[in-house]
Parts: sequence; C-alpha cells; structure tokens
Amino acid sequence: MELRNLGRSGLQVSVVGLGCNNFGGRTSIEDSRGVIHAALDHGITLFDTADIYGNRGGSEEALGRWLGTRRKDIVLASKFGMAMDDEGHKIGGSRRYMMQAVEDSLRRLKTDWIDLYQFHRPDPATPIEETLRALDDLVRQGKVRYIGCSNMPAWQLVDAQWQAQMHNLTGFVSAQDEYSLLHRAPEKDLLPALKDKGLGLLPYYPLASGLLSGKYRRDGALPEGARLQKDARSRDRYMTAENWTRVEKLEQFARERGHHLLELAFSWLAAQAPVASVIAGATRPEQIAANVAAAQWKLGKDELAQIDSLSA
Repeated sequence: MELRNLGRSGLQVSVVGLGCNNFGGRTSIEDSRGVIHAALDHGITLFDTADIYGNRGGSEEALGRWLGTRRKDIVLASKFGMAMDDEGHKIGGSRRYMMQAVEDSLRRLKTDWIDLYQFHRPDPATPIEETLRALDDLVRQGKVRYIGCSNMPAWQLVDAQWQAQMHNLTGFVSAQDEYSLLHRAPEKDLLPALKDKGLGLLPYYPLASGLLSGKYRRDGALPEGARLQKDARSRDRYMTAENWTRVEKLEQFARERGHHLLELAFSWLAAQAPVASVIAGATRPEQIAANVAAAQWKLGKDELAQIDSLSA
C-alpha cells in the first residue's frame, strides 16, 4: 500500500482510506469487525470516522471494540461539531463543547489520543479563533496529534490558517470534502487554496454515492440495498441525464483500456494534487480488496487530459 504525507505535515496515510460512516448503522457493530480486520490485512492505515456516525457514537464504539492492539498501527481520524443531541447543546466548535466532545470520543474509541481530529463543519456561532485555540490546547495535551477541517469553503479555510499563523496556534493539515469525477466544484477555489497553504485533501464520496461503482445502469433496476436505492435525495442529485452521459463515456474509456469504472474513479482521484488518501466506505470485507486494487492504475498525462474532456 502506498503511503503519502498528509499535506506538508509528517503524518503519513495510506492512499486508500477506510470511511467508517456505515459502522453502527448500515453495518452493525458486530459485522463491522470483518470490515475493519480486512482493511488492516490489506494495508489500509487511515480509518476515518466521526462522533455522529453510527447513530451518534456507534462507529467510534465499533472501532474501539475491534481495533485492539492494532490501534497503534493506524492513523485514527475522527470529527466533531455536528449535533450529538436533539436539544442543541452538543454541537459546534465552542471550547465548552469541544472539551467534552473529545473526551467522549476518546472513551468510545478506547484510546488515549486521536491522530487527526477534524472540525466537521463550520460553526457560524463561534469565532474560528476560539475553535483553533481549543484545538491547540488538545494538541499540547497530547490528546490530539494533528487537526483538520471538513466542508469549509476556501475563503474560510484561508482565514483559519491565517488566524493560526498570527496567533501561533496549531493549523489544519488537511481538509475533507466531496470530490469525484462527477463533482469537480472544489477545483475552482478549494484546491488552489489547499495547495497554497500546504493542506492535504481527503476526498469523500469518491464514487458519487455509488454512481461511479459500475453497478448502475441508466434504465436498469437499482440493486437491492444500494445507497441510491434507499436515498431519494441522493438519487435526485446524482442520477441526472447529464451525469448518466458522463458515466457512460467514462465507463467506455476505462473498458477500452482493460479497466473498470471503479478503478478509474479511484485512480483519477489518487492522481490529483493535493489528494493524500481516497476515503471509501465498505459494508462487506470483500469490498476492501476491490477498493485497494482500484487505486493501482497509474494514469498518464494524455489519459488524464482525455478524462478531463469527458468529465469536466
């Protein structure tokens, strides 16, 4: 498994990461054991979760239960900031809440530290300086090793990095945002900002909720149990006539070169700077092997240019 530095930091992550959002939800805590162990066996070192995943805590509990002594061998990433209660108390980036949130995550994960602690989404009610100062304290205390952000617009990310520099605080080393062959909006503002500030990108939804997996057809029935079969909102967003046309062209491009659409989706992302690791979820152990193999296609400059013309 190829390892890459996360931005300009010294933290190295596997080029394919495991998204743990299914644990405690679509995948029970018991069934998650096989997926976690398969990821470890295939050399995946980045395990990405969040306190909210798995019906508020289930994903972190699954990792805490099944990682065991292998905890020290991986980069354990979690997130905070989204609502962990219905009353509106456990949410956001305030110091008051963060100090509680990190302790709750550490307890569920059964660990003394989180390698990458990520601000899940911006909090308009809290100044970013307050959030950064609290994160800096967690780093100094040894409870967090590195910090990252997620779903933060480019202008706000640049401001956060400026605030960290001005106040001598720990800055973000990564951003986690949606990016795929069917969602290339980050190329306009976010990617240039990440490159300029030296942050690594951890793209989520690399398969556009499964539309780039190769298991869907424009006029075919949706596979039973698939994400798009259950999620009407995602179906409306991704399964457009324009996207189907792009998918069919991309699938033909891959097939003509002896590859699968899944391989194209992963390998194209892995070829984009500043992508450090492609985060992909899995509900079954056999999906792990497919995801790892999918990132092995080394695309040339001419191929990347052709892909741009098909997907931009």
